[in-house]
Amino acid sequence: MTRITTHILDTSLGQPAVNVRVWLECIEGQNVTLISEIQTDADGRAAKLTPEPVTSGHYRLCADIGAYFAATGRETLYHSAIIDVVIDGDQDHYHLPLLISPYSYSTYRGS
Repeated sequence: MTRITTHILDTSLGQPAVNVRVWLECIEGQNVTLISEIQTDADGRAAKLTPEPVTSGHYRLCADIGAYFAATGRETLYHSAIIDVVIDGDQDHYHLPLLISPYSYSTYRGS
């Protein structure tokens, strides 16, 4: 069983993306189950995204970056950022940082 966390950074401003709505879904065939939904903290982190460890499987980490950019008075191309991953439950932790700007986003597996 494993935990999933994220850290969202606004690279256009060089600072954490605060109060971004983030949610985690489990994908099983055509079924999508909401696991959790939280806001990023003052450091742009969603450390308690998985209050309980998750098992191996297909997950989708989503961030409402459209609302974040609207709240900061900026236009954006993207309504949401989606990280679609397959998790190995034998790993202790998956940290999936998200780097955002109004016209791009990227991710990687962090530590």
